[in-house]
Amino acid sequence: MLSVIKETLENRGSLGQIKARIRAEVFSALDDQSEVKPPLSNENMIINELIREYLDFNKYKYSSSVLVAGGYFFLFLVQDAKHKVT
Repeated sequence: MLSVIKETLENRGSLGQIKARIRAEVFSALDDQSEVKPPLSNENMIINELIREYLDFNKYKYSSSVLVAGGYFFLFLVQDAKHKVT
């Protein structure tokens, strides 16, 4: 039964997404929260977005999902939305 579930998840593309999410959570748990991260510059946000687009274009969707789980893309989207509103 387990192999059938695994095969079904693989066929749907869900298994890779689940694995990527688990990896992202593990990295987040291992991340040193006491270490102050420097603010992300606009240039670095653009670079991160270009990397994400490259990963998506080349169908590296699991790597992309781990990158997006880093949280910086949410900040980028929020800032981008603020610029469009003003």
